[in-house]
Amino acid sequence: MKIAVIGSNMVDLTSYITRMPILGETLEAPDFTIGCGGKGANQAVAAAVCGIDVLMVTKVGSDIFADNTITNFKKYGIDTTYVQKVPGMSSGVAPIFVDESGQNSILIIKGANNKLLPADIDAAEEDLKKCKMIILQLEIPLETVYHAISFGKKNRIPVLLNPAPATKSLDINKVCECDFFVPNETELAILTGMPTETREDVEHAAASLIARGLKNVIVTLGGRGALWMTEKEKKYVEAYRVNAVDTSGAGDAFIGCFASTYVQDSDVLAAMQKASAFAALSVTRKGTQMSYPSSEELADFLKKNQPPQIL
Repeated sequence: MKIAVIGSNMVDLTSYITRMPILGETLEAPDFTIGCGGKGANQAVAAAVCGIDVLMVTKVGSDIFADNTITNFKKYGIDTTYVQKVPGMSSGVAPIFVDESGQNSILIIKGANNKLLPADIDAAEEDLKKCKMIILQLEIPLETVYHAISFGKKNRIPVLLNPAPATKSLDINKVCECDFFVPNETELAILTGMPTETREDVEHAAASLIARGLKNVIVTLGGRGALWMTEKEKKYVEAYRVNAVDTSGAGDAFIGCFASTYVQDSDVLAAMQKASAFAALSVTRKGTQMSYPSSEELADFLKKNQPPQIL
């Protein structure tokens, strides 16, 4: 069984800071790491770690980061047949700033990710048709996202769209063919123009997307858990309580684990519970992909902790 991730890869340049410097100020930061990241790549790695075969469709540059990114995919057993180099372009990079509370601020330079085009999906058509789900994000051109959604519908392949980073340019009418739409609360606010501070706010905003034709909206809420909403249902999966060190990549951890679990048993709530555990473990460590637990570590965590409540 295999899923496909059509999306981005980035090189994470993570600075751990006490605070952001003000304009014109220079501060010393306590620590720095370089790692493989990007929403698409993170989700692919998370899914692979959770026990599913993954086909990655992405573009890297022709710089020093490209081969390392491809090697990293292969380390996790991810199919790199459609990971292609773009001559004369940089790979995507993401400077990340993590404060002492574990919260992060991120810049992205898309680089070669901007060259992932609809034709690349067509080139991978025969292998994509064998996949049980397609996962998408918004660090690649919107035309490619829309084409992938149409491809999924045409070939009866479920599509999960993580609308991140959120942009008001996203045409909700064009993404209604997705089976799962998975924003966090900040992305939900940007996409709907509605507040998401309280649980009631989140529900109203998610309901507005359901009213526009989306089938399943899952809103990840960090320490507040996650909301699943359909036209007929509304369920919360509470979060596991852990000491967060670095929240970078937690949403991607959730999505990759959710997809891996869901395609194997078609149980949304069970997949959300497992994904919550995987994401919770990831925030207890620094980094994005390097923070993701092994299948053994996840199994041990699930054995020692009661599953989160479903409300």
